[in-house]
Amino acid sequence: MPATVRARMTLLYGGLFAVITLGVLSAVLWMQKRIVNDRVQDVPAHPNPVACDGVPEDMPCPPAAPVAPTPRFEFVEPGAGQGPKKVVGPEQFQDSLVGSQRLVILVAIVVITVLAFAVCWWLTGRLLRPLHSITATARRLSLSTLHERIALDGPQNELKELADTFDAMIDRLEKAVDSQRRFVANASHELRTPLAIQRTAVEVGLADPSPERLAEVRAEMLRNTLRSERLIEGLLVLAQGERGLDARAPVDLEAVVRQVVEDNAAAAERDGIAVAAETRPVTVAGDEVLLTRMAANLVQNAIRHNRPGGDVRVELSEEALVVRNTGPIVPPEKVDELFEPFRRLHADRTGSAEGAGLGLSIVAAIARAHGGDVRATANPDGGLSVTVALT
Repeated sequence: MPATVRARMTLLYGGLFAVITLGVLSAVLWMQKRIVNDRVQDVPAHPNPVACDGVPEDMPCPPAAPVAPTPRFEFVEPGAGQGPKKVVGPEQFQDSLVGSQRLVILVAIVVITVLAFAVCWWLTGRLLRPLHSITATARRLSLSTLHERIALDGPQNELKELADTFDAMIDRLEKAVDSQRRFVANASHELRTPLAIQRTAVEVGLADPSPERLAEVRAEMLRNTLRSERLIEGLLVLAQGERGLDARAPVDLEAVVRQVVEDNAAAAERDGIAVAAETRPVTVAGDEVLLTRMAANLVQNAIRHNRPGGDVRVELSEEALVVRNTGPIVPPEKVDELFEPFRRLHADRTGSAEGAGLGLSIVAAIARAHGGDVRATANPDGGLSVTVALT
């Protein structure tokens, strides 16, 4: 069984504390021993008296011969009561004192070590308690419990920052799952609608198989077939953009933008919309087909979602591709939602005449596939300004 972080932290900090304590107490013991040695050597000497027993009274007492001083120390042995005192020399006194101090220090080391590991175990448990909450929340997470959050309380430290980051990640994951569910629902609706229309047209046409009625049914089926093709093509391009690029090649973005503007000039003129382009030579590394689709979606959306007599302005520089148009007022808080698949300003789904609602979603996916960024801002007088920055 692998060691837990709590056990590792306890061993690490408890062991360090015990080693430091052992070192300090050992140094104290060594210093005390040196002090005792110095003090014992400083004890003054006393001459030994010489008895004059056996010397005649008419003769003087001979002087005592000098002898080395021998200090005397008296100890009362434990439990001896008032019995005779035991006299020991300096070396015995020193050894006895140092031995007593060593025993006390060893007992202190054992007690401090046990207390150090116990306190470290308790403290690491309190410090790591938020991690247990994060782990428990992560284990409970599933598609049905993405609404749960850690919501860790307490001071702003590393653990709270980790919990807040985890909550933010869950927020993004929940939004991504909701977007995927909405995408699947809307895609199912968009694919089912033309099939239902075709089925109805066939049933009505077979009920009245006149040449005029068959011509109407044929035209209706062609329109729905084209819409289905556009939808499926848009989904494929969106999937390719989300997947990324397999290879890159130099692309003349100015030629791509001018070709797209020229191809959509007739549709703009038919709706009374003026299109102006201002470009500069720009070459980027990417996929020419995807970049052409990106520019076409921007220009077509700017023309489609416009007002009669409005205008579209396309600007290409080394920094970005910008497409502005006039049109209905767009609430600033709704701008980001327009980049979601099948999302419109007033409804999630769109009619057959309005396209599939994948234009800006495809633009964003292609921009990300090329390592770029796309953003949109609402114009004060109506319409949008979409900016694509490619690296």
